Amino acid sequence: MVGDCFRHPRLAEIYDPLDPDRGDLDAYLSMVDEFEARRVLDIGCGTGVFALLLAERGVEVVGVDPAQASVDVARAKPGSGRVRWICGDATNLPPLRADLATMTANVAQEIADPQEWRKTLRGVHGALRPGGRLVFETRDPAGRAWEEWTRERSFRVTAIPGVGSVESWVRVTGVSGPLVSFRWTYRFAAEGQVLTSDSTLRFREREEVEQDLKAHGYVVDDVRDTPDRPGRELVFLARRP
Repeated sequence: MVGDCFRHPRLAEIYDPLDPDRGDLDAYLSMVDEFEARRVLDIGCGTGVFALLLAERGVEVVGVDPAQASVDVARAKPGSGRVRWICGDATNLPPLRADLATMTANVAQEIADPQEWRKTLRGVHGALRPGGRLVFETRDPAGRAWEEWTRERSFRVTAIPGVGSVESWVRVTGVSGPLVSFRWTYRFAAEGQVLTSDSTLRFREREEVEQDLKAHGYVVDDVRDTPDRPGRELVFLARRP
């Protein structure tokens, strides 16, 4: 389920200022170098931060996201002409022969429906060249990250040029098995407008993910830790034989 923070034009415009630290992308940049990837498919590209970092390095990038508002923000950024932007998802891609496909941050977990997840894995497999890789992260369910998603822990005030101060916080709205639903609230201080964004993430066990990958024709080469969040995330490196 794609949250309104990506689909609502006003929330998409402030997404980057509210989350300016993208140190989590350093590991993906390193893997692009490690695998000598020259053609990358960035699934769930959002506002285009990672895709544009790759384009600056001379990598050929296709950025795909189902949220039109986020794609519009990405297209308005300097250098965006070097990226091929697609408003859609990985289940209906044009012919590609990518060296590497990525799902950074929460993207893999946001594909919460099992059928859509399987269709995504099939779509990515078809978009990779033989020997190409799929890399993505998912939170380790054992860490129970959602227990920290409270207003007290998350509340912050961000001053955004041209917008003013924005208060934001998150709270969990439901936990059902592997599914965790939550709501972000945004209050624009200048006019008092309040917007909310509801999302649901699926917390998959490592064994489940490995089985899904193998069932869709991948070889699981490695499962790594995240350098910036040790012990909290699982990073899967899968390959199309």
